[in-house]
Amino acid sequence: MSLYFVQILNGLQYGLVVFLAASGLTLVFGVLGVINLSHGSFYMLGAYAALTLTSLFGDIFVALALGLPLAFLFGMAIEWLFIRHLYARDHLQQVLLTFALILIFNEVQQSVWGNNPLSIPTPPYLARSVMITGALGYPVYRIVLMAICVALALAMVFVIQKTRVGRLIRAAESNREMVEALGFDSRILFRLVFAAGVALAAAAGILAAPVESAYPGIGDRVLITSFVVVVIGGIGSIRGAFVGSLLIGLADAFGKVLVPQFSSVIIYALMALVLALRPAGLFGRA
Repeated sequence: MSLYFVQILNGLQYGLVVFLAASGLTLVFGVLGVINLSHGSFYMLGAYAALTLTSLFGDIFVALALGLPLAFLFGMAIEWLFIRHLYARDHLQQVLLTFALILIFNEVQQSVWGNNPLSIPTPPYLARSVMITGALGYPVYRIVLMAICVALALAMVFVIQKTRVGRLIRAAESNREMVEALGFDSRILFRLVFAAGVALAAAAGILAAPVESAYPGIGDRVLITSFVVVVIGGIGSIRGAFVGSLLIGLADAFGKVLVPQFSSVIIYALMALVLALRPAGLFGRA
């Protein structure tokens, strides 16, 4: 039973990290209507930024505090330089441009940090375990990671549900022309939404860096998993992204223990099952 409990914790931890990344993707896709293949690259850049900032300041949480505003500003710059030109274009052009961004970011990563996997140290004051049984413990950092992910998720829900900016985001998702007619500049709103999506992906990469390390291609895996989450939860649904991420996390954790030979396909089988029963996703609009 203690082994299953640990796998539940592992699944929740992985699912919450995936939620941070996937919620940014579902916001951008749901509000802006842009298929952003470069979203996983922001997770990768967040992980490598954690490496650099931690080496400079000695603490992953300082890296998070500095990395979030930097990622937000970086997202605003990317939106202004590239993404804003895609709103009126078809999905093929969106895919081509954002795929080109993947290639650019991968080249930057290889030029700056190289091709070898790099580890990020856990803060010394969290480098211990909570004992579940007499011989089995669970890392304190992973518990703190889950708490921070939940806090960021609650903050995001509060902004979307309780603030004026959140009401504008929800209105733009349903009818952006009406938002323009009411006198609001949708260009600024879209820039903020895209930057928030970049910051969420980077935050996930920073927080997960001490657990997963930083290595080339890490963003590709996160991108695929995030798209699976968006499909399972429903396009544009933050609640769906949360539920889908937890399902993916638990399925991945238990799959590696119970059926390791099929663990790599379990999340795709789950997606296929959801699509067969609910083609719009668990919380998507039919």
